[in-house]
Amino acid sequence: MKKKVLATLLSAAMAMSLLAGCGEAAAPAPAAEPAAEEPAAEEPAAEEPAAEEAPAEEAPAEEAPAAAGGSGEYTGGTQFDGVVAKEAYKFPVDVKSFQSTYWQAALKGMDMAKAELGVDYDAHGPNSESDIADQVNMLNSDINSNPPGIALAACDTKSVLDSLKDCADKGIPVVAFDTGVADAPEGSIVATVATDNTQAGEVAAENMYAALKDVIAGASAPVRIGEINQDATALNIQQRGMGFVNKITDLIVADGKKVAVVGNEFYANEAKKAHADLADEASADVIIEVAVPAQTTVELCSAQAQAILSKKDTIGVFGSNQTAAEGLLAADANLSLLGTDAAGGDVIGIGFDAGSIIKGAIQDGTMYGAVTQSPLMMGYYAIYALTMAANGDKVEDFPTAGYWYDATNIDDPTIAPNLYD
Repeated sequence: MKKKVLATLLSAAMAMSLLAGCGEAAAPAPAAEPAAEEPAAEEPAAEEPAAEEAPAEEAPAEEAPAAAGGSGEYTGGTQFDGVVAKEAYKFPVDVKSFQSTYWQAALKGMDMAKAELGVDYDAHGPNSESDIADQVNMLNSDINSNPPGIALAACDTKSVLDSLKDCADKGIPVVAFDTGVADAPEGSIVATVATDNTQAGEVAAENMYAALKDVIAGASAPVRIGEINQDATALNIQQRGMGFVNKITDLIVADGKKVAVVGNEFYANEAKKAHADLADEASADVIIEVAVPAQTTVELCSAQAQAILSKKDTIGVFGSNQTAAEGLLAADANLSLLGTDAAGGDVIGIGFDAGSIIKGAIQDGTMYGAVTQSPLMMGYYAIYALTMAANGDKVEDFPTAGYWYDATNIDDPTIAPNLYD
């Protein structure tokens, strides 16, 4: 019965995600009256004492909350229906860090799954997503304990390849969650549970363009759209960043404008591969500027965002994860440029993920909206996938969709459970 209820909830949520994320852009949030500056926009990202064990909260075996479904049409059932653990497995879980409350939401999903299955997990991660070597050391320690399986959200996909080869040699199944590992050694990663990041980036682009289309059409001089990506190495962030860049480029070019992509070398080069007709900066109608901080911190993301916001031709900025979005809001705390009235001169800010700072900024009209993943359900399904793998059963990738939220639907029951604080 529990699985049937979950399937119904997921089906309803998938309908919402398809409405918000596919085909036509979701209806933009209506212009809101500007509110007083929130001091919260200057706060750093919520941090947990990282680098060691993260306590896993006990959660009752409740029905899993509604979440975005997969990237294709949802049919009401999943490969995880009827899964029963053959043993009381205990799985190590390597997250990217506990710097963002995103990972606490993922652990809550794992708590739900472990309660249902009678298994357990042990989560740990480095102090920040930039502490790549620390995560590799933790992963290697996990491998040396010969566990029944490992869940891995890799900070840097290339850094874990040797460790994954060891997993394959030892027969330890690995479930990648949050981000895939494109070049993983054969036999190491048995499944990936992650957002369809290309689609999620496209959702952000569609809503950004809906807000800015008239401004772009009526501009008498070049205008600029910024993108703050927390890194250029993790596969999921590359996909999300290029999903945004490619989609908004397509939409702008389709309306007869010329686009240039500048900034970070990786993203600029990838854009040129995808669009042979890109303009140079001097002749473009719209300049898309991609910035990547040296490390994934609110302060460094804020510095990159402030540099873009300070340019007089900037009309919109996208922050591609919670830290980047909070950095954008921190940068605006002294500039007061963000808002929801593009025609009136506001810079349109769009975020990614959730957290109290982003949610508050959307509710008070500072940020236009954001795209959320379902970290809770990624964690939930990662434990189910690990259990199947430990049982010796075949398990397949399980993509989840990114979907749009703004002031008009932030409290919707199909969205709110994934908007962690």
